[in-house]
Amino acid sequence: MKGLFNCVGAAAFAVGTVARATGFSTKDILPYKRDVLQDIVTWDNETLFVNGERIFLFSGEVHPYRNPVPDLHLDIFQKIKALGFNGVSFYVDWALLEGKPGEYREEGVFDLKPFFDAASEAGIYLIARPGPYINAEVSGGGFPGWIQRINGTLRTAAPDFLKATDVYMAGVGKSIAAAQITNGGPIILIQPENEYTQALGNIQPFPDPAYMEYIYDQIRDAGIVVPLISNDASPKGHNAPGQPAAVDIYGHDGYPLGFDCANPTTWPDGKLPTNWRSLHLQQSPSTPYSIVEFQGGSFDPWGGPGFEKCATLVGPEFERVFYKNLYSFGVTIFNIYMTWGGTNWGNLGHPGGYTSYDYAAPIREDRRVDREKYSELKLQANFIKVSPAYLTAARGSASTSEWTTSSALTVTPATKDSTRFYFVRHSAYNSLASTSYKLKIPNSFFGNITVPQLSNTSLTLNGRDSKVHVANYDLGGQTLAYSTAEIFTWHKYADKTVLVVYGGPGETHEVAFSVTGLKVLEGDVKSQASRGYTVLNFKAGGTRKVAQIGVSAPFIYVYMLDRNSAYDYWAIDQAPHDNSHPVILQAGYLTRTAKLSGSTLALTGDLNATTPIEILGGASNITSLTFNGEPFAIKSTSTGTITATIDFPKPRIAVPTLSSLSWKYLDALPELSSTYDDSAWVSADLVKSYNSLRPLDTPMSLYASDYGFHTGSLLYRGSFVATGEESSLTLLTQGGSAFGASAFLDATFLGSFRGFDAALNGSIAATLPNLTAGKKYTITVVIDHMGLDENWTIGTESMKNPRGILSYTLSGREQSAVSWKLTGNLGGEDYADLARGPLNEGAFFPERAGYHLPGALNVPGIAWKESKGPVADGISKPGVGFFAAEFDLNLPSGYDIPLSFTFTNATSTNSTGSAVPAYRAQLYVNGWQYGKFVSNVGPQTVFPVPEGILNYRGTNYVAVTLWGLDSGATKLGGLELGIDSIIWRGYKEVGFVEAQGYEERAGVY
Repeated sequence: MKGLFNCVGAAAFAVGTVARATGFSTKDILPYKRDVLQDIVTWDNETLFVNGERIFLFSGEVHPYRNPVPDLHLDIFQKIKALGFNGVSFYVDWALLEGKPGEYREEGVFDLKPFFDAASEAGIYLIARPGPYINAEVSGGGFPGWIQRINGTLRTAAPDFLKATDVYMAGVGKSIAAAQITNGGPIILIQPENEYTQALGNIQPFPDPAYMEYIYDQIRDAGIVVPLISNDASPKGHNAPGQPAAVDIYGHDGYPLGFDCANPTTWPDGKLPTNWRSLHLQQSPSTPYSIVEFQGGSFDPWGGPGFEKCATLVGPEFERVFYKNLYSFGVTIFNIYMTWGGTNWGNLGHPGGYTSYDYAAPIREDRRVDREKYSELKLQANFIKVSPAYLTAARGSASTSEWTTSSALTVTPATKDSTRFYFVRHSAYNSLASTSYKLKIPNSFFGNITVPQLSNTSLTLNGRDSKVHVANYDLGGQTLAYSTAEIFTWHKYADKTVLVVYGGPGETHEVAFSVTGLKVLEGDVKSQASRGYTVLNFKAGGTRKVAQIGVSAPFIYVYMLDRNSAYDYWAIDQAPHDNSHPVILQAGYLTRTAKLSGSTLALTGDLNATTPIEILGGASNITSLTFNGEPFAIKSTSTGTITATIDFPKPRIAVPTLSSLSWKYLDALPELSSTYDDSAWVSADLVKSYNSLRPLDTPMSLYASDYGFHTGSLLYRGSFVATGEESSLTLLTQGGSAFGASAFLDATFLGSFRGFDAALNGSIAATLPNLTAGKKYTITVVIDHMGLDENWTIGTESMKNPRGILSYTLSGREQSAVSWKLTGNLGGEDYADLARGPLNEGAFFPERAGYHLPGALNVPGIAWKESKGPVADGISKPGVGFFAAEFDLNLPSGYDIPLSFTFTNATSTNSTGSAVPAYRAQLYVNGWQYGKFVSNVGPQTVFPVPEGILNYRGTNYVAVTLWGLDSGATKLGGLELGIDSIIWRGYKEVGFVEAQGYEERAGVY
């Protein structure tokens, strides 16, 4: 119904310029219905409509800024489209686009247009989530570091905070507006702010209509006209229609199992939401039931157990139980966070997480799709896609007795006309029991029956599993009377109908049709056929079962599979947003696209082994087939399918051994030299911090963001003239979770704070050597900056937690006796490398000088020393060393070959007695910081680096900073480049990302 305006879901409050004023009160405004500004994206209480078509928006979360290779956007979108999804939700990270106040830079790898274009090409709708606050496990929750200097409370209507958001929101709003569906782009919804749900009690009013209306005005002033959707962190009803400052469509988030990856097999009692449907009907009955973030994995903190354990916690069993529970509630806007996580390259992550943002998502960080949860998700999304009755089915009450023969099970029915869905789970959702049962259903053909009907068979619900059974299910005009096997997909073609169903391995299932005529084509199938119906009873597992239903063509072909076999089946649309003629096939690892042109079927996909394929439907009369552009011989079967074998031409590939490279070395802390000149450093001269969160404990502010340094590492130099009585120094430093710090007096190592996973700050207490009266000494402090804290709870101002030196004591002296200077990345907010953005570099001298950039290795005048590298040589004493080398790659085109760098811990050679030496290493690849390794905290040791950052057919430059925090020598235990997979891909070539190389930088100190 194109042009259908929402008449019941857009109630809201508007305040215009009044909303921008301080002292705002809800009594100052009158409610009115928010204008609907376009008629392409509309909604009612059940679903979205796009161009008049009712849709289930099945979406996956993807963050473009975590992929700095624009050529790979389409790869990710195609893998999501192949799941059966039609949407992607994305955040935009303000900190990367306005690193300096007032200068909005959306260019190069930060340009959003290639992301939007790739979504359109793949056939993906987008939900835009620009913030200004996003959380997202990024530094500052997306706030740029200079926001620490804002006095007003963040995420409120404080005038200075609101003003600070204007440039960014205007810039990103312009880009989003240009890519709306109304302008031919893919964006159909926009989410203002993010999880605007929790505030301290002194934040009043909350929710604050003035704040939210200000953001709405920014969005509308930028020309954005698509509907506004919210994501309450939990179903609280904030800003729902009928509330002040309402959005158009209310949505909420949910992470029911939390993030306890250390106990990946533990599902605590009471974590399955059972009341969300009723809360939705209370809070926002006029809008579609929308879950804008639902758990698709888990973040993992420093010192955590690692993402593979998270992938067990939130694996395919989780998807089967928790997602099907949401379907029982009638969710029709459903976004899974994350579907592809990516990488916290260039220091963009928050201090609660490390370089990898794999998130245990269905698609791995390196874009492989070999996790079972990817395949399970594909089965579910395709079922929703071919079940239009689901969208408007009335949900019944959950029952433990009405629908099955077992009280251990809970069933929620849903009905659309005569079509019925039965969502079955264990009443104790975390049960490990295998429960036998029969399903009791009313059926328009059989009457009230209990299934399976064939004797001596029953259904089984295994532990941590759920089912969706159907009855009176329409197959394009023919009726599937019932199916206890779950439906993967179906389609009615001109010459036949193809139905693919599956069950768990070893399970017995029954499928019945109100059609006579049966021919079993493959496998062992029990059957009963008479009086106008046909019943098939099969055991899932072993070989597949195939039956032909009907007395004459066009027949129904039923493919009965076990779940593991079903993972290899695909239903691929031939055009974006058009499922009118999908190609259904069995094809192995990944099928991307399918296009029938005349009598030729062109497939693209990815293979990691020689693979038989079979076209079940969508191309019955083809005479030729190509896969990734290459022709393959085909055979026709008696059942009308087409088969072929796709060879996997595995190439011979080698990558260099890093230990054999010709390494060069620089001292990364020349500041320890007695001749070092720090006259160009920034003087710490602020007697009052701009930061309103923490009062100073020092005469001058030593908070890095006061001086424009927000990322990487930090360096401080404190000079004093000794009296000879100074005997000790204590330093309290703060760098965020798992940070470390080291201190030196001139060239003498004083000690380190080694860091641990939960430590936001830490102290160094050092005994000083005998000092000479009247002599000038310099304290050098190195602090690892792990990113700025997020600001999830409004009023905590946690994003303003400072980085740097919090306090210090030099025994026998006033603090004012020490004069401080500091530095971070060269230029601070006037950062030198525009291509890689404001966060990529830190304070170490080689970073400030640009020696981490390609081209620096052979420049005359740089005082390189020959070295055997960070593994063989390392550094001989505490400090920071910088190692660099070049290597060539010559990998074949046409393949996806994920590569990763692996660090190995060394055996301790220090004097601390610690079993694990404390050292920190940064990995730079062609100038991009793609890894931060912390030996004594972990857990990450393997650092994937994508093609495009690595030059797969050319010269690459790798650099490593090695920071030893313990006394004695420090070496890496190992550093190797490895091949993680070899995949023949049906995807375009990936270009090398051109970015700034080494050029002599002005003002380097």
